[in-house]
Amino acid sequence: MTATGTFGLSSEARNLHWLLTNLVEEVPGVRSVAVVSSDGLLLLSSDPGQHGEAATPARREGPRGSSADLATIVSGIGSLSVGAAKLMDGGGIKQTMIAMEEGSVFIMSISDGSLLGVHATPDCDMGVVAYHMALFVGRAGHALTPELRDELRQSMESGR
Repeated sequence: MTATGTFGLSSEARNLHWLLTNLVEEVPGVRSVAVVSSDGLLLLSSDPGQHGEAATPARREGPRGSSADLATIVSGIGSLSVGAAKLMDGGGIKQTMIAMEEGSVFIMSISDGSLLGVHATPDCDMGVVAYHMALFVGRAGHALTPELRDELRQSMESGR
């Protein structure tokens, strides 16, 4: 998420891009990140090629190399988790984690149904990943207004 890639976006949208970039670059083991709206649309991603970045091998990893694929997974698992919580009278979902042989997927609620999804390496420190996701959620949650979600959605659709 370079400055060039966020040209024309509001300061709130640029700030979310910065937070996402920081999460990807500063947390060891993070392969890809996606922010998904409550209706399953990708709002923000770590994909190279989005927002004008060059592809790098470290950022091609992830489910089929795409945050769009991660967004689909996050949306589906998020929906299943909400359904399970309702059936079990468990209240709201805070975090879902799937540990696999070749990686992990973490999903955390942001606000009003929006979700943060992270695909990480199998050797990542799960506590560190979850901690940094919670920091992102804390900083981004209040900023994800309906207007900002619309701006981010339009930005993703236009391929800025």
